[in-house]
Amino acid sequence: MTATDDAGPVGPSARLLQLFEGHRLTPTQRRIAHSLVRHATEAPFLSSVEVAELAGVSQPSVTRFAVALGYDGYPALRKQLRELGSGEAAAPETPADAVRNEHQQAVLAEIEHLRHLAELLADPEPITRAARLLAASRPLPVLGLRAASAQARGFAYFAAKVHPDIRLLDEGGSMLADRLEQAAAAGASVLLCFALPRYPRELMEALAVARECGLTVITVADSVFAPVAKLSDLMLPAAVGTGLVFDTACAPMVLGRVLLQTMCDELPGAEARLEAIEQSAAARGLFLE
Repeated sequence: MTATDDAGPVGPSARLLQLFEGHRLTPTQRRIAHSLVRHATEAPFLSSVEVAELAGVSQPSVTRFAVALGYDGYPALRKQLRELGSGEAAAPETPADAVRNEHQQAVLAEIEHLRHLAELLADPEPITRAARLLAASRPLPVLGLRAASAQARGFAYFAAKVHPDIRLLDEGGSMLADRLEQAAAAGASVLLCFALPRYPRELMEALAVARECGLTVITVADSVFAPVAKLSDLMLPAAVGTGLVFDTACAPMVLGRVLLQTMCDELPGAEARLEAIEQSAAARGLFLE
């Protein structure tokens, strides 16, 4: 049976993208997937060694890739690839089309994640509740490790302009528990956590420490079913994209900015602080006009 979409038959690279879609793959496995997509026409006839050479990975990595997709091994995956490529009505496709389609699909997936986030934000109660808790915490620790460190750092950078005491926690190690305990001892009541796949084991340990310290944990994660949910008091979901070698996190970033906006509304004097920062920046010539 030929794979089709609403507009009719789809090309071989699009069919491979559909096969890989929805699986949580490591960066190495995504590299293999992208190599197969770029060479969709010949992919069903390649050995695992040839796929490994094409992607610049080891042969065992190709086997693990097939298993991650739910197959017993690469031969079973190759059989599936041959079945997908057997339809005669498939639309012709050039290598250039395959590369373009792959990137376009990743962008379109991010747009869909943002649409879903917009639907979730139709109910303002979770964001308003989170913002009130964050605004009231003195200090406010903001946690994000590894892939989520950029989200935590971005939030902390802007939050510091309106909140009097932001404490960024973006590095793991034995000091992390100390810093959480210190924040709680200084009066913190809430921890804001950004958690994105792949979830570090030390992140779960840090959240356990936060709970032991009596902190309310508010977590921005890619799903309400993320492992961090069991250690969070309030989950704010925003999906991540998995169509490229490394995850894309547009929706979590936007959600963080929405949370900041709402937090500004809950912080007395936030507008005055922002105005003072702007005046200082102008006086020092910080930015190019």
